[in-house]
Amino acid sequence: FCRVDPYGFERPEDFDYASYEAFFSRYLVVLTRRAIKWSKLLKGNNSIQKSLKVKRYIRKGIPNEHRALIWMIVSGAQTNMEQNPGYYHRLLEGEKNDKLVEAIKTDMNRTFPDNVKFRKTADPCLQHTLYNVLVAYGHHNKAVGYCQGMNFIAGYLILITKNEEESFWLLDALIGRILPDYYSPAMLGLKTDQEVLGELVKMKVPAVAELMERHGVMWTLVVSRWFICLFIDILPVETVLRIWDCLFYEGSKIIFRVALTLIKQHQAFILEATNFPDICDKFKQITKGAFVTECHSFMQKIFTDPGSLSMATINKLRDTCREKLLSQG
Repeated sequence: FCRVDPYGFERPEDFDYASYEAFFSRYLVVLTRRAIKWSKLLKGNNSIQKSLKVKRYIRKGIPNEHRALIWMIVSGAQTNMEQNPGYYHRLLEGEKNDKLVEAIKTDMNRTFPDNVKFRKTADPCLQHTLYNVLVAYGHHNKAVGYCQGMNFIAGYLILITKNEEESFWLLDALIGRILPDYYSPAMLGLKTDQEVLGELVKMKVPAVAELMERHGVMWTLVVSRWFICLFIDILPVETVLRIWDCLFYEGSKIIFRVALTLIKQHQAFILEATNFPDICDKFKQITKGAFVTECHSFMQKIFTDPGSLSMATINKLRDTCREKLLSQG
């Protein structure tokens, strides 16, 4: 058995190889079928227009060989990169903010300690690439600079694109456009979205919302890492990548779909909790096991389980939750 997965992550001691093999042999068939369809769609000319067909294809998963390209196109990162030739390298060559550089250096060894490609001994060592992307981004978006969590996002982008400049532009797409204000120093967008999730749970899984309220558990305690790391280190790699496929195309509401599906699917399990620590523990448990490993069926569920979830609903909830937070501030 391979201790290291295809992305360089070391598998934990208790990794269930048997059920993973069973899942993956089934999933491989799906991937092969999807790859053929994608190749036909792209017809070697590496461009796609947004359409219902493309959306459907993306929901069913982008094959790894096309993933970086599709992310670049559908997120607008490709256009931005083409319209700003040389910009990334100019950022790296320009004056540096010492405080920013220090903050990034501090987090280098903390980024994916369980990934062999990010080890100092690796050749090439991706820490150097990661450092460049984060430093460039901090100087590009001074309002954000560098916040914890960005290192994991950038690291994942580097693993998939294997390209420094593309990772920079994808990071810009995520932080600048797709996620509303998650990584600013005040993290208002992040706090808002955790409250929005709470409101959605009240609507869609009221018993769980009631349990949380009864025991005084704040949503931020159990879900903040879901939002900050976009499920990295929370869900299995293949599943995270499938979520990101949709995130780049459909935007931030995908995060709510995933969160609601996890909560709804495990409602009975969560409701067994009888106290505060118990609830927190249940939320750790629901992100493990066959349900989340079987990424193909999981992704089908996120579009059916939570029911309808329009951007209009989310934006309305965001407005009221943001107001509430600001008035408490």
